Amino acid sequence: MTKTTGNIASDQIKSFVQRIERLMDEMKNLSGDLKEIFDEAKASGFDTKILKTVIKLKNIDPEKRAQEEEMIRLYADALDI
Repeated sequence: MTKTTGNIASDQIKSFVQRIERLMDEMKNLSGDLKEIFDEAKASGFDTKILKTVIKLKNIDPEKRAQEEEMIRLYADALDI
């Protein structure tokens, strides 16, 4: 039998909390794995900031990326840089 507090089923709350905690643990582990890869790349002489930027650009829709690049050029031109 599901215990309720007001209109909230405690079993359902527990289930959500357990699932969230499990995913948070997985995220923590993945974050550690990513850090190791970036550390390895850095040790190999790569710029991790640039790697992160390239990954971000790679995941943007090509049309949207082209529009953003054009806007960057316009703003840079306006600032004479």
